[in-house]
Amino acid sequence: MKFDLHTHHFRCGHADGSIRDYIEAGINAGLGVIGISDHTPYFGSPSEQAFPKIAMAKSELVHYVEEVLSLQKEYEGKIDVLLGIESDYFPEHAELYRQTLSAYPFDYIIGSVHSVKGVSIFNKGRWKGLDRREKAAAKAEYYRLISESARTGMFQILGHIDAMKGNYPQFSEISTPAEIDECLRVIGECGVAIEINTSGCTKLCGGWYPSDDILARALHYGVEVTFGSDAHLPSRVADQREAVVARLKEIGFTHWVYYKRRGKITVPLQ
Repeated sequence: MKFDLHTHHFRCGHADGSIRDYIEAGINAGLGVIGISDHTPYFGSPSEQAFPKIAMAKSELVHYVEEVLSLQKEYEGKIDVLLGIESDYFPEHAELYRQTLSAYPFDYIIGSVHSVKGVSIFNKGRWKGLDRREKAAAKAEYYRLISESARTGMFQILGHIDAMKGNYPQFSEISTPAEIDECLRVIGECGVAIEINTSGCTKLCGGWYPSDDILARALHYGVEVTFGSDAHLPSRVADQREAVVARLKEIGFTHWVYYKRRGKITVPLQ
């Protein structure tokens, strides 16, 4: 069973195409399962749409869910359309997000850390003027937040767990092995999957999230893996999936997983 669990569309304000476009792209790519997982609204503000170029408006959430469920029925027998969503992890708003999202029948929720101490992880300027110790502290805080997100029980999947390297390739050279190992240990204990996310190839780092080294350590800690292209264009659905399968086999993985109605489905790597 071929799947891609991480796709976006026009509602988030920084992706192109409709949900139908991504489903059709999944069929053309030979997928049996396509997960639609656009960004949640930002619930931490009273504004209807606090970040129009980052996340959908609050009033769009119900329409998003209804559209995915409608297309799920329409495409039954052609491709399995799953209702997912990508949720930011903000510790101060975690319960609000939990309560709000629990009202909808999501097959899975991807939890992603997109900011550390109020600054986007993709902001190139956040590293300017920092010394080695300060950079290590920022990286350690990033992995602390990811560990914390795993412990909440809110998420089936953790998104792009080394995406802080996206626009700062030197991130991978900042030495914090203890923090990464502790993060992977926690993820393994909590039974949350991590995604192999190929969108890193569209960033300055030019590689997948996470690195091969992190994947090898994830295998050691018994962490489950899944696949997500993080497509913001229909043409990127299932991007590099076969190459990911080959790499995972080389590292030692034998299977990966996806989620339907919050239940884990194990699929051999093929």
